[in-house]
Amino acid sequence: MSLSQGQPILVLKEGATQTKGREALRNNLEAARVVADLVRSSLGPRGMDKMLVDSLGDVTITNDGATMLKQLDVQHPAAKMMVEISKATDSEVGDGTTSAVVLAGALLEKAEELLDKDVHPSLIVDGYQAASEKALKELASLAQKISPEDKNWLKKVAKTSLASKLVSQDDESLSDIIVNALSQVAEKVGDAYKVDIDNVKVEKKPGRSLSETALIKGIVVDKEVVHAGMPKKVEKAKIALINAPLEIEKTEISAEIRINDPTQMKAFLDEESRMLKEMVDKITASGANVVFCQKGIDDIAQHFLAKAGVLAVRRVKESDMSRLAKSTGGRIVTNLDDLTSTDLGQAQLVEERKIEEDKWVFVEGAKNPKAVTVLVRGGSQRVVDEAERALHDAIMVVKDTLEKPSVVVGGGAVESEIAYRIREWARSLSGREQLSATAFADALETIPLSLAVNAGMDPIDTQVELRAAHGKKSLSTGVHVLAGKVDDLAKHDIYEPAAVKSQIIKSATECAIMILRIDDVIAAKGTSKSGGEGAGAGMGGGMGGMGGMGGMGGMGGY
Repeated sequence: MSLSQGQPILVLKEGATQTKGREALRNNLEAARVVADLVRSSLGPRGMDKMLVDSLGDVTITNDGATMLKQLDVQHPAAKMMVEISKATDSEVGDGTTSAVVLAGALLEKAEELLDKDVHPSLIVDGYQAASEKALKELASLAQKISPEDKNWLKKVAKTSLASKLVSQDDESLSDIIVNALSQVAEKVGDAYKVDIDNVKVEKKPGRSLSETALIKGIVVDKEVVHAGMPKKVEKAKIALINAPLEIEKTEISAEIRINDPTQMKAFLDEESRMLKEMVDKITASGANVVFCQKGIDDIAQHFLAKAGVLAVRRVKESDMSRLAKSTGGRIVTNLDDLTSTDLGQAQLVEERKIEEDKWVFVEGAKNPKAVTVLVRGGSQRVVDEAERALHDAIMVVKDTLEKPSVVVGGGAVESEIAYRIREWARSLSGREQLSATAFADALETIPLSLAVNAGMDPIDTQVELRAAHGKKSLSTGVHVLAGKVDDLAKHDIYEPAAVKSQIIKSATECAIMILRIDDVIAAKGTSKSGGEGAGAGMGGGMGGMGGMGGMGGMGGY
C-alpha cells in the first residue's frame, strides 16, 4: 500500500502480508536450518533414528533423510525447498539425501554469519557459485576410476551405504546379494553399463530374520495358484504370458437374452463352456504348462486348465508381467489366436510356496534372468520396511558406480580435503568473495563434524586433527565413526560413488543460493493448508519462528 495525494493505493489483495529485506531472508534461513537440524543427528553409522507418526497413527521408524522429510507435512515454503532437494537427490542418485540437506543448512548458517557482517546476499551467492565449481573440479581430481566388472569395488560401495542403516549387522551378506543382483541385470552398451533398477524387484515379508534375505534369480509373484486341482510345482516350465481375460466378455451395451425353453438354457451354457474350452485348448496347443494372466480367469476355464495339468495365476500386475517377459524370454500376448510355442517363456521351476500366511509363486532358473527378485525378511513389519529402504539406497549407489565407475573415500574424508583446497584457493580471491569461499569450505566440514558428533567424538578435536592431516596431504583421512577416531579410511574400504558426492554439492548449493536470493515474501490470505488467515499472517509477519510449519504436521508426539 502506498499514498498518492493522501489516497491509499491497494496493490495487494486485502489480508495479504508482506515481509521485506533482511527479515524475510532471516525467516527463510531459520526455517531451512530447522529442517537441516532435524536430520543432522541421523547422519552416518552412529546416526539416530526418527519415529514419525502420521495423522492416522501409522508409525515409520527410519534414519533415511528422504523418507523423514517426505513423511513430514512441512508448511513453510523455504523448508519445502529443503524437502525438494532431498527428493531430487533420492531420485537421482538414491543415497546422500541427509548429507545434501545438512550441507544446504550449513551453507545457509554460514551465510547468516556473513549477513551479520554486512556482506550483501548477491556477493555471498557469487562466492558460493565459484566455490561450488571449484569443489566439483577438485572432486573430479580426487575420484578414483575403477572397473565396473570388479565386484570387490561394488561390494565396498554397497557396504559403506548399508553401514549407516538399521541392517548394518548383515552388511556382508546383503552387499553380496545387491552386487550379484545388479551384475545380473546390468546391460553393456558399448563400453558403458546401463542399469534399470525396475528389473530388481524387492519383495518384503516379516518373519524369520534379516540374515535370511535371499536373491532369487527369477521373479516372485505375490499371487497364488487359482485352482486347488492345479499342480503346485512345474519343472521345465513353458510359460504363456497373457494380457487377455480367460472369460466370456460382457457386451459393451446392455443386452438381454430371452429364454423360453430349458433346452435353450442348456444350449446357452454349453456354448459358454465350449468357448472357454476353446481358449484353454489354444493355450495347451502351444505347449504351455504355466499361465500368467494379467486379467481374470473364469471358473470353468480354471477347471479345464486344471484338467490339462496347467498351473495358472490370474490378475498379475503389469510390472510383474513385463519382468516375467524379460526374465523368461517370453512375449506378452493380447490375443489368444496369436499364441504360438515361440511366444512361451522358459524357466527351470515354477512353484507355489507358503511364505508366512501368504502363498506366492516363485519362477526360478529363468532362461535369461535380466530381472531378479530380492526377498527381504525381518523380525517385524517395521524392520522389513526399513530394510527395504536401506536396500533401495544400496542398490542405487551400486547402480551409480556401474554407470559412472569412479569412487571417493567416504567418512567425510573427501569433504575435508575439498574444504582444505578451497581455503587455499580462497587466498587468491580478492574482497568479500574470499569470505564466501571460506564460508563454503567451513560448510563442507559440517559433514565430517556431524559424523563425529553422532559418534560421541569431540567436534573441535576432530576438526583440528582433520585439518592437520589434510595439511600434510593425507587425502583419505576422515572420521572412522565405528572406531570413534580420525583415521585413514582407505585402509577400512570406506568408499562412496563420486556421482553421489557431486549431486550433494550441486543440489545443496543450488538450494542455498535460491533461498539467499529471496528478499521479499508476499503471502496471500489463507494460503496455508494448516488453516486460513493465521497461517498466511504467520508466514509473512515473521513466520512465528517457523509457525508456518504447523507443528511439522505428521510428527505427532515426536
